[in-house]
Amino acid sequence: MATDDAPKSLLQDPLGAFLRLRMNQRIALLAGMAALLALFVATMMWSTKVGYQVLYTNLSQADGGSVIAQLQKLNVPYRITDGGAVIQVPSDQVYATRMKLAAQGLPKGAGVGFEVLENEPMGTSQFVEQVNYQRALQGSLARTIESLSAVESATVHLAIPKPSVFLTDEEKPSASVLLKLYPGRVLGAAQVAGIVHLVSSGVAGLSDKNVNIVDQDGKLLTASAQDPSGIEPTQLAYRTTIEQQYRKQIE
Repeated sequence: MATDDAPKSLLQDPLGAFLRLRMNQRIALLAGMAALLALFVATMMWSTKVGYQVLYTNLSQADGGSVIAQLQKLNVPYRITDGGAVIQVPSDQVYATRMKLAAQGLPKGAGVGFEVLENEPMGTSQFVEQVNYQRALQGSLARTIESLSAVESATVHLAIPKPSVFLTDEEKPSASVLLKLYPGRVLGAAQVAGIVHLVSSGVAGLSDKNVNIVDQDGKLLTASAQDPSGIEPTQLAYRTTIEQQYRKQIE
C-alpha cells in the first residue's frame, strides 16, 4: 500500500516528498536533473548553430574580392578566416555555391587564360588578336605551373618577335618565369627542368636555353638546373638518368 501511495505523494506534494528523501538521494536527484537540463540546453544550441565549411583557400586578392562580391549578391553568408586566406560558407550551401560561382567564371586564378578569346568582338585587328593570344598563352602557362605543390603563384612573360622573311634576321622567342614559392619549399633541378620544357613546348620556336626562371628572392633557378658545361636542363636530366642506370648495373 505504501508503494502505491509514493507516486501520488510525489506528484501531489513534490517538496514534501523531496524533504523526506535521504541526503544521498537528494544529491543524486539534483545531479540527474542538472544533467538533463544541461543536455537539453546543449541540444537546443546545437540545433540552432550553423556549421561553416571551407569554400576556397589561398585565393588571390582579385579573386577573393570577386568571390565575396558575388556571395553578397547571392545573399550567401560567409566568414573570412586565417587572415583572409580562407573563405567559409554554411556547410549545406558549399557545393551549390561553388557551382554558382563556377558559372560566373570564379575563381579565375592568376592572370587571364584562353577565355579572353571567347568574348573577342568581330572585326578585331590582327595586332589585337596577337596581343590577346599572347596574354591568354601566358595566363594558361602560369596556371599550369601553379599546379605544382611548391608554387604559390607564377607569372609568365613571353617575348615573341614578329616573323621575318629573312632567315638571318629572324629573332628567336624567349620567356621569363617569376615564381613565388610557399615558405620552406624549394624546387629540385628536375622540377625546374620540367617547367622549362613546359614553357618551351608551349611556344613555337622557343628553345629551352631561352627560358629563364626566377624565384621571389631574385634567384635564377635555371642556372642551378644547368651543368657548368652549359648543358640544357632536359639534356642534363637525360644524362643523369643514364648515369643512374649504369651505376645500378655496375653495383
